[in-house]
Amino acid sequence: MATSTTRAPGTSRADLITDAALGLLAERGMRGLTHRAVDERAGLPQGSTSNYARTRQALLEATVRRLAEREAQVLAPGELPMPGGEPWEATEGPDALVAGLALALHRYLTRHPELLICRYELALEATRRPELREFFDATGRQFREPLVALMTAAGSAEPERHALSLVAWCEGLMFSCAAGSYHRSVPTAAELRTGFTELLRGMLGPRGQ
Repeated sequence: MATSTTRAPGTSRADLITDAALGLLAERGMRGLTHRAVDERAGLPQGSTSNYARTRQALLEATVRRLAEREAQVLAPGELPMPGGEPWEATEGPDALVAGLALALHRYLTRHPELLICRYELALEATRRPELREFFDATGRQFREPLVALMTAAGSAEPERHALSLVAWCEGLMFSCAAGSYHRSVPTAAELRTGFTELLRGMLGPRGQ
């Protein structure tokens, strides 16, 4: 039986409910995500989740939204963590960009693997629910569009295509480390820097060296 979600000071009831939903997805999968189970996990009176999200579709949409918020704290290109704590600027060159990308991805893989499991659960559910697919794709644009801008600033001649290649490389790595054959072999930050360097070198040419 899942333990109750601890409510941090200042956490809204909506966040408490959706964080509990994410916890259930990571532990039990989509079948374990019910309104009653969320109430129990969140430590709330029965009916609280139903009052917040009347239907399963509403609960799924709220969970997707919360997942995007939590992923944004780790992966949003506009807030990539740099060694010095500042966002990347094009004038800093590709080395700083590589360092930020590697640090963000390593932090996600080592500290938040449960969010990856939630993402895969919700993505698969979206393939069966057209209305959720539309909502899932809309939340994904908050990551894709800044990444295209990031590649443009880095000097990419084809930022849309290069952003897709970068996302595909990261997604493949994340799946392999979260649910695939490399789940016991998460790359180090140094290994990720090497991978990003090789990838950007192919995309950007001399600027990606």
